Amino acid sequence: MKRFLALSRTTHGILDIAAPAFCALLWLGKFPQVQVILLSLFAAFAAYTAIYALNDLVGVHVDREKFAGAGINQGYSVEASDLRYPLAQNLLTYRSGVLWFSTWFLLALIASYYLNPVIVAVLIAAALLEIVYCLLFKVTYFRTLISGLVKASGPVAAVLVVKSDPSIQLLLLQFAWLLFWEIGGQNIPADWNDIVEDKRVNARTIPGHFGTQKAGLIVVISLVLSVIASLFLPLISPAKPGMPYLLASLLVGYFLLLEPAVQLYRSGESRQAARLFDRASYYPLAQLVLITFFILL
Repeated sequence: MKRFLALSRTTHGILDIAAPAFCALLWLGKFPQVQVILLSLFAAFAAYTAIYALNDLVGVHVDREKFAGAGINQGYSVEASDLRYPLAQNLLTYRSGVLWFSTWFLLALIASYYLNPVIVAVLIAAALLEIVYCLLFKVTYFRTLISGLVKASGPVAAVLVVKSDPSIQLLLLQFAWLLFWEIGGQNIPADWNDIVEDKRVNARTIPGHFGTQKAGLIVVISLVLSVIASLFLPLISPAKPGMPYLLASLLVGYFLLLEPAVQLYRSGESRQAARLFDRASYYPLAQLVLITFFILL
């Protein structure tokens, strides 16, 4: 079972569930019914489990090529394991990986349909975008934008659970917040970790193409924009959390995003990229804790 969980990067996937949970509470301004919460958590877990597995299934040949020389690197603390990329290490058969993905994807589709049939289309679109993202690995560094679309799809689905007709303008605000967080806090630092292996296979990534100094600047700009966007998120919520929430959100953004991003830009060291990736992974969870606290008040 550990190999299957490594295939789906379950530790990281569970942290990612905090983003749609936060967005659902933000839009509704209160807690939904218990049965909605439980079904939504199951749907989110199934979806993230499937999509992360899909990433390795589509990219297995490139992963084997990347790590043919020095082996699998350790990764970051939120997903560090000797079992990383189990398909590339031949720890799982491709057939078993497909079965694992298919089972969880089907469960996610069924749960999504009961929550809101429109979410089925969002989930299918996310899976197709993930495939495109993997196929563009050696084509263009602009694939990082597709990564943002995939990461934003879960929170969009969560909004559709609690709002049947959400404001497009406010959805775009939420999307911008998530897009810049994903680019600066997740995608570029993750590529930074594999920069040596990626160059070996002529991958097109932002750190590999622009170099670490320019990549670090892109990281800082992206996360500054994400934190700025977060200051407008209370406009979405009927709970009107107010100035104390804004100040708390700004502090969270500084300590989990901006401070490690600036350190990465100054040093250019891979250990700082790992530090940023880890801290940024907890950013949606910190936002979920904040909105929960203010709703309870």
